[in-house]
Amino acid sequence: MARANVNDLIAFLAVARERSFTRAAAKLGVSQSALSHTMRQLEERLGVRLLTRTTRSVSPTEAGERLLQNIGPRFDEIEAELEAVTVFREKPGGTIRITAGDHAAETILWPKLEPFLRGYPDIKVEMVIDYGLSDIVAERYDAGIRFGEQVAKDMISVRIGPDVRFAVVAAKSYFARHARPETPQDLVRHTCINMRLPTYGGMWAWEFEKDGHELKVRVDGQLSFNNIFQILKASLSGYGLAYVPEDIARTHIAKGRLIRVLEDWCPPWSGYHLYYPSRRQHSAAFVLLIDALRYRGERVTPAPPNGS
Repeated sequence: MARANVNDLIAFLAVARERSFTRAAAKLGVSQSALSHTMRQLEERLGVRLLTRTTRSVSPTEAGERLLQNIGPRFDEIEAELEAVTVFREKPGGTIRITAGDHAAETILWPKLEPFLRGYPDIKVEMVIDYGLSDIVAERYDAGIRFGEQVAKDMISVRIGPDVRFAVVAAKSYFARHARPETPQDLVRHTCINMRLPTYGGMWAWEFEKDGHELKVRVDGQLSFNNIFQILKASLSGYGLAYVPEDIARTHIAKGRLIRVLEDWCPPWSGYHLYYPSRRQHSAAFVLLIDALRYRGERVTPAPPNGS
């Protein structure tokens, strides 16, 4: 196959996966006009339309989807093998893409990444903050971070942090105007600050458990975010009840800025796990990163967020 054909296919994969000429062009480091010209040439050479273009979006046609599904994994395998041969380098290198929520990134990932990256200057890490529970294979991440219960069975998972407990909290000013909830069901009568999950297009149901009884409550309120630290900040300002990891609220509770309720309904969860596909050949850099992130019973003490 001519080199130009390979480059055209790489360009097609970028557009088909990004669903955008703008994002694909930025990723490839070319202009949008050059990328559009490349796609037109490829379609003319094959004699079929591969992409459906509108003023707002780009999506693969049936032929384009077939090409994407069949050649995409093969190019991924080639890329993975090229990464894998870095094991023979004197200094491990390469780029590792990880997706995680902001709390995991702030309290677990970054405190361990900072000294790791200093020791391996040729290793690059691309960290994408996302609560969407992304398909890491489809989105071409090397790994993701979730609570242990959320990791799919076909993934390899490595525990990277201690158990996590959540806390229901609100500012004193809020409870000066409202009675404290006695049960999770009482939350439906309160103003709560929501977390939006982009994958499902809805709000995260608050999860509780007591004496073996599990309960999920859909709450409502004036504010919603996709960032746990903004939720905490809004709660500190008196905008309602928040459901946040205990570690980021602990200082505020101790200093009386926040009042905790429903504590007996909030058991610990199994902590954050790094997960990744089992079938992929991993580079030396990725193996080193797994070892650096692995939880060995140490206590992680993150820097307090702004305002603490």
